[in-house]
Order: sequence, then structure tokens, then C-alpha cells
Amino acid sequence: MAGKLRVTQVKSSISHIARNRATLRALGLRGIGSTVEVPDNDATRGMVRQVRFLVSVEETGGAADRGRSPGEQEKS
Repeated sequence: MAGKLRVTQVKSSISHIARNRATLRALGLRGIGSTVEVPDNDATRGMVRQVRFLVSVEETGGAADRGRSPGEQEKS
């Protein structure tokens, strides 16, 4: 878990409890469509899990990405 997570807000926090809105703010998300990269650790995974119905998550910088240039695609 040494990589990063790319978290994107896909739903509005309106009509959700204050704790969920605060979690989105703590992750650095400001509104629908905003994206941040956060460290991949237990704390941030827990935060993402609490608001999983409002965000989408992609792993970046993991073992699958190492050794490849940014524009290179995986061969099938």
C-alpha cells in the first residue's frame, strides 16, 4: 500500500449528514467532479470507505504502474 489513491467526487453531499460532508472536505474534495490524490494508507482508505457512495476511487502509483512510461499501455 505504498501508492496513491485518486479520489473523485461523483455525487453531491447535499442532504447527507454533516459527518459525510466533513469527510469529503478532509479528503480535499470541493464538489462534484473534483479529484485529489491521497496517500494509500489505512486512514485514507477508512475515510473513502465512509463516503464510498459519493466517490469513485482509482489506485495510482501501485505495483502495476511501476516500470511503465506514463503513455505506455498494457499489452494484451
